[in-house]
Amino acid sequence: MYVVLYIYFFKLIIPFILFLFAYMNKIASQKLKIGLALSGGGARGCAHIGVLQALEEQNIDCKIISGTSAGAIIGALYASGLSPKDMLGFVKDASIFKIFKVTIPDRGFTKLTYLKERLGKFIAKDSFDHLDKKLYIALSNLSSGSTEFRSTGPLFDVVMASSSIPLVFKPVEIDKQFYVDGGLTENLPLSQDFIDETDFILGVNVMPSVSMVDRNFSTVISVALRCFDLSVYGNSKASMKQCDVLIEPDKVNKYNIFQFNKYKDLYKIGYESTMEKMPEILEKLKAVDV
Repeated sequence: MYVVLYIYFFKLIIPFILFLFAYMNKIASQKLKIGLALSGGGARGCAHIGVLQALEEQNIDCKIISGTSAGAIIGALYASGLSPKDMLGFVKDASIFKIFKVTIPDRGFTKLTYLKERLGKFIAKDSFDHLDKKLYIALSNLSSGSTEFRSTGPLFDVVMASSSIPLVFKPVEIDKQFYVDGGLTENLPLSQDFIDETDFILGVNVMPSVSMVDRNFSTVISVALRCFDLSVYGNSKASMKQCDVLIEPDKVNKYNIFQFNKYKDLYKIGYESTMEKMPEILEKLKAVDV
């Protein structure tokens, strides 16, 4: 009889305790201004969606977003109110064949017209000012060589510019200046305004540095991709040090930046990496909230 009562009691109390922890978590995250910085990484950016799913399950509400390239795309979708499930729908049809509408090379092989069309279908208004969350997007000024951050005005062209990989995509003209991929100069974007406005910074780097001692770099493409990875990682080091918690899903390195067909695998990698980091995230959030 007592055994049955104990079992019944624990069946009731354990779900209640879990609910209470989640609720307290939600209250804490609502009080804190949590900033989320999303790196560039092409198709690897699909891992960001898994990160957001894990944070959502723990009621961690990131109020201020900063993104570069793929991180700018996911950041814009998230800031507009889309759920991780909706974001998976966004990337599902993003095949490399639709993105590349190859033309005669003129500063790049193609424009990101398809991306702009997709953004228009998923985000109600082409404006930073109509987003649900504050969003900063990093882009590289081709003339000055500097990183610029945009957080107001028209949205879609800025996202396109931040995602325009040099030589692959044509530069995007904004206010009579030409811009390319923000990852060229700052792949993990932390503007001073973003830092000043946040109490806690979560960084997600989907271009982690992984030793490739056994890799045979026998082709021009393999060498070029490796050099690109190293360059991008190098310009992210300073920003990584400023994050309160940094999530680096190492397993994304198995995929190149154009493998959009692997979005489910990359989503899972992002989710699992974040859940592994969750005890550290919750502990540090609690310490900041005290």
